[in-house]
Formats: sequence, structure tokens, C-alpha cells
Amino acid sequence: MTTALLSHADCLDHEVPRDHPERPGRLRAVLRALEGRDLLRLDAPQADDAAILRVHPQAYLDALTTAAPGEGFAAIDGDTWLSPGTLNAARRGVGGAIRAVDLVMDGTAQNAFVATRPPGHHAERSTAMGFCYFGSVAAAARHAQDHHGLARVAIVDFDVHHGNGTQDLVQDVPGIAFLSVHQMPLFPGTGDPSERGAFGNVVNVPLQAGDGSAAFRAVMERAILPALDAFAPELLLISAGFDAHRDDPLASLDLDEDDFAWVTEKLCDLADAHAQGRVVSCLEGGYSLRALANSVAAHVDVLIARGK
Repeated sequence: MTTALLSHADCLDHEVPRDHPERPGRLRAVLRALEGRDLLRLDAPQADDAAILRVHPQAYLDALTTAAPGEGFAAIDGDTWLSPGTLNAARRGVGGAIRAVDLVMDGTAQNAFVATRPPGHHAERSTAMGFCYFGSVAAAARHAQDHHGLARVAIVDFDVHHGNGTQDLVQDVPGIAFLSVHQMPLFPGTGDPSERGAFGNVVNVPLQAGDGSAAFRAVMERAILPALDAFAPELLLISAGFDAHRDDPLASLDLDEDDFAWVTEKLCDLADAHAQGRVVSCLEGGYSLRALANSVAAHVDVLIARGK
């Protein structure tokens, strides 16, 4: 068994205006940080329309395709921009997540990390926002149900921003649980504990600015991990955002690399207990290049150790 790394050069072609935090340098920093590690390195394939249409309507896909510019930029909102390479890059994110599910389900890999950009967890059913266009992790969860017949798929999101898009895409889907720990109040303004999903399948545990490592670990131990254990997933997907790091410019939860390694260990423990160790982790946020690189390395090092 091994750990797979899925990425693609197309994900560097999603261009953004000058000084935008979700820039191509993020992916370069991540891939540099993972150089020399024992990983099964594969290209993330492009998702076809059918994969995207599991979670987004045709009208939304058509609207994005029409809006995509031939050159320069097209603004969706003040944070979210289209460039000529954006939709190809976003399709690689969906395709990489789905391919990673196939790899862990057929035993080619024990676990996988999908290093693509743009991220996906803010993309709602018919709305691109928060740097995100397609709900890649949600699409991977639906693929796991449709193609691998899984009855219980869990998504754990520890990005500092609530994954409103993922929640929107799975909250009314039986057999998928979404569990999030995030800073609140903060963009996008969702993620209250009262948001429970159609089947009680959503668990939101907000933290406040400055709460730090002790509070993060406490809510994981008290709320997220027990709920995940009770759900007993057959596959664990992670929306791995690293913008809760103390050096990140967009938030202030004050975590560090050790916290990301710790939470990865805890999640892998539960995957071992219920899902034969099957974990697919997908890159979401993280906007300090140094903190992002170091945090991803800590996260993936745990996956590598658990995949042997």
C-alpha cells in the first residue's frame, strides 16, 4: 500500500488578479514541500460533465462556460474570478478527487492527497464564490456512492472557513455526513451548530478568533471525532484547508503544523476503525506560502506513515 499524490500543471493556469491570495504560487509551494517523499505521483484527470452534474445543475455549468473569458479576467464577485484556464483547473480538482477515491477503493493506494487549485468547498449548487467553482469533495462523495456502492461516506472539513458549498451539496443526501470545525464569525457567515442537515448528517462546531490549539483539539475530541465514530464511514474524505495556521493572513485561529499532524492522526485512526484506512484528502485553503507548505508536509507525512 502507498499514498497517492494527484496534481496537474493545468492547476497553475487558473490566473487571478495581482495580489489575490489564491494564487498559482500556492500550488508550487505545496509541490516543492512534497518533493522527495515516497508518493505514488499521478496526474489528476479532467472531470467530465457527468461528474460535475452529480452536484451542480446543467444551467450552472453552462453559465460558467459562457462567462469564461478568452483572455484576461471575468469577475464573478470581488473574490472569485475566471481566467482562460480556470475551468480546466477546476475540472482537474474534481477529477483528481474522484480518481483518488477509485485508487483507495481498488487498493492501489491506502490513502491519497489531491493537490489542486482552485479549491472547491465554497461552491454552492448554482453559485461560485470564495475562490471556488465546483464542489470537488462533494462530487467525490457522490461518486463513491454511485460507483462503489458505499452506504456511508464522511467529509471532515478543517479549513478555517466554513465549507458552505459542500454543506449545500450534501446536506440533503442520505449516506453522506459533513462535519466542520471553523472560525466564526468569518466568511462565508454559515456554519452555525443549528445547521443540521435533512438527516442530522451535518455537524458544525465553530471556534472564535484566537482560540488556538487547545480549543481546536478539545472540540475535535468532544464533538467531531465522536460524531464521526458514530457514523462509522466506509470512506473518509477530508477538506484540508490550512488557513487556520497562525501565520495565515485571512483568519486568526492560531494553529500550527503540529495541530494539522495531530488531527490527521486522529482522523486516520477512525478511518482504520471503520473504513479500512481509506482516506482521500483534498487541498482547500491556506494563504501563507510558508505556513501552507509546512502544514501540507506535516499532513502528508502522517498519510505516508499510515499508508505503509
